[in-house]
Amino acid sequence: MPSKRLDFEAVRKIAKTLSGIEDSTIHGRPSLKVRGKLLTCLALDPAAEENTLAVRIDFDTRAELLAADPDVYYLTDHYVNYPTVLVRLSRIHQDSLRDLLGISWQFVTAKKTARRARK
Repeated sequence: MPSKRLDFEAVRKIAKTLSGIEDSTIHGRPSLKVRGKLLTCLALDPAAEENTLAVRIDFDTRAELLAADPDVYYLTDHYVNYPTVLVRLSRIHQDSLRDLLGISWQFVTAKKTARRARK
């Protein structure tokens, strides 16, 4: 179990160490974006557990996380077709959250670069 309970403010502090992070909202909930693209937010799906973070990552990494630590990472039906993993903030270690946000940042920024290359 984590040594201290994490909340969205802790997520914000960790994410702000990454380049280009912006505070925002999505459907009235706090979110963080990278150059206008969603990085993470509090889960929007009513079926998600309380204090759950939705983090954008690729499907392969999501599958690895779900298999490795289902007590921390999970999905609801709503998120199955989105490149997103749900994170129980009450169960994730701060270092793991830092790593996950870094992976998410790479995923979100790479998608933007890949779109430019196709044009």
